[in-house]
Amino acid sequence: MTGLPLSLLTVFGGLLGLCVGSFLNVVIHRLPKIIEREWLAQSAELVGGELPADTSPLSLSHPRSRCPHCGHAIRAHENIPLLSYFVILRGKCSGCGKPISLRYPLIEALTGLLSAFTVWHFGDTYAAAGGLLLIWALLALTFIDFDTQLLPDSITLPLLWLGLAFNLAQVYTDLPSAVVGAMAGYLILWSIYWGFKLLTGKEGMGYGDFKLLGALGAWLGWQMLPAIILLSSVVGAAVGIALIVFARHGRNIPIPFGPYLASAGIIALFWGQTLTSTYLGLAY
Repeated sequence: MTGLPLSLLTVFGGLLGLCVGSFLNVVIHRLPKIIEREWLAQSAELVGGELPADTSPLSLSHPRSRCPHCGHAIRAHENIPLLSYFVILRGKCSGCGKPISLRYPLIEALTGLLSAFTVWHFGDTYAAAGGLLLIWALLALTFIDFDTQLLPDSITLPLLWLGLAFNLAQVYTDLPSAVVGAMAGYLILWSIYWGFKLLTGKEGMGYGDFKLLGALGAWLGWQMLPAIILLSSVVGAAVGIALIVFARHGRNIPIPFGPYLASAGIIALFWGQTLTSTYLGLAY
């Protein structure tokens, strides 16, 4: 596509990922708050009640990011990925000196590393461009689900349509496989949800999980769904058991499933074909 050396493209992908990771921190923090305000406003309109007390404008770009402790507005030089946290600010707010969560630079670093690897893995192709978009969305969904147990439609639904759009050109799979993958991904978890609810009277997962698996099916095709479901289930079960045993996480406290679906989707993006071929080879 560009004719640039792969090493240079990989470095550029990593630097771009660091910048996107900084923006993802904003998305992860603000998007659930934006959705909550919209829900409260809609509820107040339906029942004729009062609007929420805090109706100040909030978007992903406005107002400027601020320290949650003292309200200090983050300056441009304090918002450089990794460098600002570790060198300029040294992990503390320049206004009040309170510690800044280590999660912010970790998300930036994770996004940068995965972005660099995506470019290196796929090279100078449309698959690399699509892989970056998919991974950025999955990272945002992962941490939003960890924090709120929500998988916002404003990310999952565009992600599904974007997967189908890329596969119009058969970037990851053919279009029929992508369409079947979107339908099957949603219906598989929808069926499990209702089967579990009928048997136990409890809800085992949320509707956002159905949409996320449908989106992954749209990107990678129905052939990858068994691997994604198996990987996410194994990782989810292992983490759940570890939380119960070591962190004394209550068994009745729900554990978000979206992060494990997202992790399995990333693994399938890079190594899905290899895993599937290996599994089929062992089975036969």
